[in-house]
Amino acid sequence: MDKYIGKRLQGRYEIEELIGVGGMAYVYKAHDTVEDRPAAVKVLKDEFLSNEEFTRRFKNESKAIAIMSHPNIVKVYDLNFEEHLQYIVMEYIDGITLKEYIDQQRISWKETVHFTIQILRALQHAHDKGIVHRDIKPQNIMLLADGTIKVTDFGIAHFSHTTMRTGLGDRAIGSVHYISPEQARGGAIDEKADLYSVGIMMYEMLTGKLPFEADNAVSVAIMQLQSQAKKPSEHNPDIPEGLEEITLKAMQKDPERRYQSAAEMLKDIHDFKQNPGIRFEYKYFVDETPTKYIDAITSIRAENKSEEEEERKAPPVIPILLAVAIALGLVAVIVVAIIGFGQGWFGTGNHNDGEDIVVPNFVGQTYSDDWDKLKPFTGYVNLEYQNDDSPVGTVIAQNFQEGKTIQLNDSHMLTLTISNGPKEIKVPDYIAGVTSKAQYESILKNSGLTPDFKEIADATVQPGYVIRTSPDMGSITYANQPVLVYISIGEDLTEKVAVPNVLYASQDDAITAFEKAGFTVKPENIEIVNSEYNTAGVIISQSPKPDKKAARNTEVKLSVSSGYRDVELYIPLAGISKTVDVRVFIGGVLFKTDTGLLASTIQEHCVLLTERQESYEVQVQVAVSGTNNYQDYRAYTVNGVTGDVTQTAEHPFAGN
Repeated sequence: MDKYIGKRLQGRYEIEELIGVGGMAYVYKAHDTVEDRPAAVKVLKDEFLSNEEFTRRFKNESKAIAIMSHPNIVKVYDLNFEEHLQYIVMEYIDGITLKEYIDQQRISWKETVHFTIQILRALQHAHDKGIVHRDIKPQNIMLLADGTIKVTDFGIAHFSHTTMRTGLGDRAIGSVHYISPEQARGGAIDEKADLYSVGIMMYEMLTGKLPFEADNAVSVAIMQLQSQAKKPSEHNPDIPEGLEEITLKAMQKDPERRYQSAAEMLKDIHDFKQNPGIRFEYKYFVDETPTKYIDAITSIRAENKSEEEEERKAPPVIPILLAVAIALGLVAVIVVAIIGFGQGWFGTGNHNDGEDIVVPNFVGQTYSDDWDKLKPFTGYVNLEYQNDDSPVGTVIAQNFQEGKTIQLNDSHMLTLTISNGPKEIKVPDYIAGVTSKAQYESILKNSGLTPDFKEIADATVQPGYVIRTSPDMGSITYANQPVLVYISIGEDLTEKVAVPNVLYASQDDAITAFEKAGFTVKPENIEIVNSEYNTAGVIISQSPKPDKKAARNTEVKLSVSSGYRDVELYIPLAGISKTVDVRVFIGGVLFKTDTGLLASTIQEHCVLLTERQESYEVQVQVAVSGTNNYQDYRAYTVNGVTGDVTQTAEHPFAGN
């Protein structure tokens, strides 16, 4: 038996069932008892609680999702990073993964466009926040029944200014069938790596096949570095050319030849949707000679054919050695470049010491987007990082104002201050039931956090005092981020509780059941009524209805059976041509008078008898309307328990 199922985490999240297992975490479906909604709780596995790398990734996922808010990205509701238990509470997605959907059926190009647009919108939002997902694959894309896409699993996401180069431990991080070449070689990673993965997914959706497949992950990674995929139309000739061009551009090995942003790729897809016959006429390099181009639409087939022939001729070891050589060459180039940059080698092509340069505006733009603007300053740029509410990687200050003319030299440098994101702050401690709202508000503000108070009922904590927080105390959050603080209002008299079912129970038992459940039963709300159910003293209706929930202390209304029936007495009027008045007596006492009855139309007249007697006599008199000349007409004996009616006398009507 799973140790979490049936438990309530933080006194709030009732764990219902295990719905997923990943490499480092379990995912459960839960019920949020405070917000009364389903939730997904991702719990870090016990064996990783002491592993610094896994806990870092787990916290990084929460940090990434917490600063985003987009309809195509899974929402995060709550976080907990205690020493013995770490979990993230997220939006519960009732759907399947895009991978499951791809495996189930052939996807049309129109569906591919519909899904890709939503994925790109989610990535554009993440990239604008400075977040690179790094593991975009259909297994991390959820598909709802209405076609809505939700991007999930930011567990290995990084903020762009920290991912200029992955460490040795992160080399080729991500899923090998979808990672970009720069990820495969452990190189610099930015937003364009995510766009490469989107291209791979588009390829798979359009063709039903992955572009690169092999017997092991290493071989696939080498193919990501070296091999050109077949054109999607070779697998599926129905793919529109424009959509194929978009897919192939996203899959370019060189990041500079790909789309440079999700927005740029979305623009091409929008143009394609407006005109599915469009051709973009993109050109791709076929070697490293900058003068050689070929048409990406008309000539790739010939290129692929020649490459396939070369691959058949060459032994498998050659590509591997070539990849190693390329990787070593890249390292050498990078080392030389770094040394050169430090010595100002690159500056000689752009400016000379003392040259006048007009300073452009950098503030408000991401550092990676400003590279062209920085070229005139190469070798004379200082970068400083500081915590700020601006998105990670955003330039928040520059030492020279826009439009100022300066002369660069070793003592006259351009300094850009880059946002490092909000400052990490530990949620301050409190003592439940002891720390007051005012005390904790002051503590939070002094810590640089913003309190967001929510009053809830808690019979164990006196009103006005802290119950708990979200994130929990001790968790890491960020400067100026709101901390949700639950404040007690004491016992909740409006708390909704289950309504007992007392139908057909005795009146005494029903009252006991309602009072025990916290409801109020007043004598004036108990009504004795006749019914088809003849047992006297049992409940035949209740309000609130059974098996629902209602607020505590709600006043209950009960209907109790009298043990008798309401009896319908049908008085025949056939043969009477006049309009008549009818009087009904019970035991000699006038019970009811009905006037203006057109006998020839209604044929018979129904009177509802509500007496509570085991047996009683009924007499009926009839008169021509308006004459008050009543005559005895019929007599009956009625059984108030069984509802049986027996006619005991019959008199002709003499008024026709």
